[in-house]
Amino acid sequence: MFIHGRGWLVNDKYADLHVERYTQQQTIKMVNLKLLILSIFYIFLLFQNQELAAQTGEPKLSRAEMALTIDSINLKLQGNYVFPEHAAEMSKRLKQNLTEGKYHALVNPAEFARQLTNDLQSVSKDKHLMVVYNPSIIARERTSTAEDRANEEAEWNKELVKHLQRDNYGFREVKILDGNIGYLDVREFVDPKYGGETLTAAMHFLSNTKAIIVDLRQNDGGSPWMVQLLASYFFSSEPIHLADHFNRPKNELTQSWTLPYVPGTRRPEVALYILTSKQTFSAAEAFSYQLKQLGRATIVGETTAGGAHLTGSVIATDKFYVRIPQGRTTSPVTNT
Repeated sequence: MFIHGRGWLVNDKYADLHVERYTQQQTIKMVNLKLLILSIFYIFLLFQNQELAAQTGEPKLSRAEMALTIDSINLKLQGNYVFPEHAAEMSKRLKQNLTEGKYHALVNPAEFARQLTNDLQSVSKDKHLMVVYNPSIIARERTSTAEDRANEEAEWNKELVKHLQRDNYGFREVKILDGNIGYLDVREFVDPKYGGETLTAAMHFLSNTKAIIVDLRQNDGGSPWMVQLLASYFFSSEPIHLADHFNRPKNELTQSWTLPYVPGTRRPEVALYILTSKQTFSAAEAFSYQLKQLGRATIVGETTAGGAHLTGSVIATDKFYVRIPQGRTTSPVTNT
């Protein structure tokens, strides 16, 4: 097993926030900007393409295609899913359903993909896990050159920036409540390359409050680098071990730590409350869990959605790919 050190290195000018002795090349590479861009657009295209398939004359799936798809998905799960024992359970469920004929009527590929997703999630309880029908994306991925992919990513990046700007980089509201209580409503953890300055401005506005509420009730996740940066404001300059991250396909363990320098005022002593709901997802869950286990925040609200794993896309067939959680994050305090 490979083990890498100190943590995520924040992009572009936020990389300069690290003092020299912490700028070693021990950067988490499990999640990068490309995956963030691809995730947003894949999820958009998932619903767009699958709804279109349900409404148009897509070629019907044969039972042989269903069996081939399930065999391939099971193979990908067994080699990539973060919990091998759960992968075995999911494979067993899909095979059993196929044998019992539960998929035979699902000749529409989009409906078949949705049912496979439901079945996988019913076993794993993992909402990151999904089967996607999108032959056009798969064909493009298989035939595109490095130059094609670079150009496509550049175009996607432009659209991503427009989206992030419209949403104020995930920061919906910052205000001071009665009693000098700071309130920060964060709807998405945007990469600090884009959202870092907005976070800095928000934390400056809240720098004299006697308590801070971070509202993640409508936050569906995002960048681990923003998790790291926001968490760093609530600790002193001495780096704190936030989390361990295991990548199963690579058999690689990496760590994230708070940053030794952040712009503006740190609030290591301020009373901190995090609001959660059943919509709180992914990176927002990671942020909440890490600060809770370190004894730095009080969590107020509902049980979160359940999707804190690091996810990648794996092609199963010419028509289907699978979003598979390949990495898991654990607290150095509890090892869970």
